[in-house]
Amino acid sequence: MSNKRQEHLERIKEAINNADLTEEEKSNAWKHIEEWYAEDKAFGTLYEKLAEISPKIEALLEELGLI
Repeated sequence: MSNKRQEHLERIKEAINNADLTEEEKSNAWKHIEEWYAEDKAFGTLYEKLAEISPKIEALLEELGLI
């Protein structure tokens, strides 16, 4: 994980911990963020593999509003 992403995740984690939420709400929020991060990471991997196949993939993904 890049340092920038790690820093962002740490700031998000701190914000969740400092928020006026119950422990259950904090746990649920963090679970959602972890899921979104995993999805984002998976999409990045998929994008890299598709880009290796054809440079036209980037244009298609942009047209679809995915990047």
